[in-house]
Amino acid sequence: MANKTGTKQVTANKKAWHDYFVEEKLEAGIELAGTEVKSIRLGQVGLKDSYCTFQDGEIFVRGMHISPYEKGNIFNKDPLRVRRLLLHKKEIMRLFGKTKQDGYTIIPLSVYFRNSHVKLELGLCKGKKLHDKRDSMAKRDAKREMDRAIKERNR
Repeated sequence: MANKTGTKQVTANKKAWHDYFVEEKLEAGIELAGTEVKSIRLGQVGLKDSYCTFQDGEIFVRGMHISPYEKGNIFNKDPLRVRRLLLHKKEIMRLFGKTKQDGYTIIPLSVYFRNSHVKLELGLCKGKKLHDKRDSMAKRDAKREMDRAIKERNR
């Protein structure tokens, strides 16, 4: 089920890498109900439009969709409910200061299991402008062409 390091990635937020420059990554735990964990084990989680907010010295993830567990009946929670993240107080205060002063935002990048705990990889991100996105796409295309040419040459 899990690889040698004890981690198993469930999902990744590919849109975040397209829309933002990821300056720093960090790991956070997430407060979940039992049926939500079972649903995540089945891979029924979406991070596409999710983001993090601060409230009363705590950090919360919003817009993270965890589909209801099929056999959960009355124990299922709202799929888009706000979920609290588990970080040390110093980390929360540092991130809060960065987002208020420097124009950064906190975006969930991936959900994975570390041993038996659900973890959320957060990115301290700065938004890309349209010309930045075009530059990224051009670099990716150029790299793809170079790899393709090398592969053809080695045949």
